[in-house]
Amino acid sequence: MCLERRLPLVQPFVQRPLSQLKSCHAFMTEWNELVGIRSMRRHTPPTALLQAFEACARHLSVSRAAEELSLTQSAVSRQLAALEAQLGLRLFQRVRQRLVLTAAAATYGPEVRAALARIETATQEVLAHRGAGGTLNLAVSPTFGARWLMARMPRFQALHRLVVVNMRNHTTLPWPLDFSGEGVHAAIQMGSVERPGVAVHPLVPDVRVPVCAPGLQAGGALREPADLSRHTLLQHTTRPRAWVHWLQAHGVVGVDGLRGPQYQHHAIVAEAAAAGLGVALMPRFMVEPELASGRLVVPFDLPLDDGQAYCLTYPEDTAAQPVLRAFRDWLLNEVPADILGRTNAPPGESSTALHMET
Repeated sequence: MCLERRLPLVQPFVQRPLSQLKSCHAFMTEWNELVGIRSMRRHTPPTALLQAFEACARHLSVSRAAEELSLTQSAVSRQLAALEAQLGLRLFQRVRQRLVLTAAAATYGPEVRAALARIETATQEVLAHRGAGGTLNLAVSPTFGARWLMARMPRFQALHRLVVVNMRNHTTLPWPLDFSGEGVHAAIQMGSVERPGVAVHPLVPDVRVPVCAPGLQAGGALREPADLSRHTLLQHTTRPRAWVHWLQAHGVVGVDGLRGPQYQHHAIVAEAAAAGLGVALMPRFMVEPELASGRLVVPFDLPLDDGQAYCLTYPEDTAAQPVLRAFRDWLLNEVPADILGRTNAPPGESSTALHMET
């Protein structure tokens, strides 16, 4: 930093009375912090410039970006030029009247988009709650949410009445899930490949049993597993080889485990089985109401447990956020400890209520 630019920063220090002077170490600490803040601000572009860049990078069109931002095209062009001047980089090239991202912009764009999304989410949350309560954006598979989670949510709301939990369909989001980019704080999903920086807590094991309508079992049509050769096997698209594994696990031969119609959601598979369309291999916990009411029966209680489980996942660096921590601790305590053969609470932590001002 040149001398002329340093003088305005130094003056507040050198003009202090002798009685207010600190030790040399304290002085240098305060000086370094001040210079660091000024340096950081110098390298951080204004939000308006970043918004113009993000819109142009997404639309690859200045006119469409201008329309979205309610600005003129010339204003957006000036903002892009100002951002490129501050960064000292070209972000766009024009090819046949169309914007093309440079390599730098292709890298910079997703990061800026994620940062702006976080700012927008934080702003909406503070406006919605005025500092009390909070919001949790949860990605969850539809059937798990409907069949297991939703019935338990009133207990969470009773404990944390100022917290809003928004739920999104996990299956419609890109995989692997970009928590920040999608504006999602946590996800509940089937299985989980270990990813650096992502915490994983198993919730409910995916133990599957054959189920069907009572009419299919009438008259001894399903006395033993080999009888499945005369029935339609209902398939789930995310577990296309589940029947194959079940047949192998129980030594059943002469049955083609890959045949049968495929369905995307467990709820549809369960309804197809209840309607008498065939035999389904379903997680038992998802069809407990149908089993209790008699809409579905288990023709032979031979489970398939391949170690898969529905898991709660979230970025490790957000684990201390009060709303996320409250939901995580509550959710893990909703799962009986004996289901997974271990205590579900995070190491060194116990379930805690989320204390907030009312």
